[in-house]
Amino acid sequence: MLKLFKLNNLIKCLLIDRLNRFTVRVVVGGEVSLAHLTNTGRLSEYLISGREGFCSVISGPRLNYRLVAVRDIEGYAILDTLTQSRVFEYLLNHGLIPWLSGCSLRKRNFRLGSEVIDYFLECADGARLVELKSAVLRLGGDFASYPDCPTIRGRRQINALAEYSNVFKSCVVFMASLPNVKSFKPYCLGDPDIPHVMRYASGKGVVFKAINSYLDEEGWVVLGDTDLPVSLEC
Repeated sequence: MLKLFKLNNLIKCLLIDRLNRFTVRVVVGGEVSLAHLTNTGRLSEYLISGREGFCSVISGPRLNYRLVAVRDIEGYAILDTLTQSRVFEYLLNHGLIPWLSGCSLRKRNFRLGSEVIDYFLECADGARLVELKSAVLRLGGDFASYPDCPTIRGRRQINALAEYSNVFKSCVVFMASLPNVKSFKPYCLGDPDIPHVMRYASGKGVVFKAINSYLDEEGWVVLGDTDLPVSLEC
């Protein structure tokens, strides 16, 4: 385990409920407040009334907090997709991802046909596209999984990477941002089509990887594994 960096402006919060796709109600310092939720998954195993979490203080036009992480086994699961992206970029910029050795970030939100892919990297062996997916669903104790609900956009993005595989090398990186997981596999009940799309894309040369990290009690992002085993079967 390696401590990467400490998140600033964190404050303990207690979850009340989810109001809509992007907003949760929390208790901060004894007062009920609204917090921004960046993760659009169902997250039903985390967004439980009374569950402890970490919120970050933000200066938004409507909201003062963003939900970053929620209590899990021996630590906190990082639900915030902005933090997940920050973890990936930190690892990339510090040369901590062996399978992306020699790569550097050149562009975010790269347009690929009608889809937008998270990263365009410049690597020693040519350009590479990387799409991050939040994988905070826990299956069978020690599997990280994705998705926990149907994801038309996710299917489209993976298919786009497969479509352009003769132009760009590409990989889908599952951010397994929860403690104590040993491998990744797709969740068929979340979206029955995802495993088929993944296998099709893999056959076209798209690489599937998983990175494990989580948040500790003191607000440090802890790295578990930059190359968690990935299965394409449920």
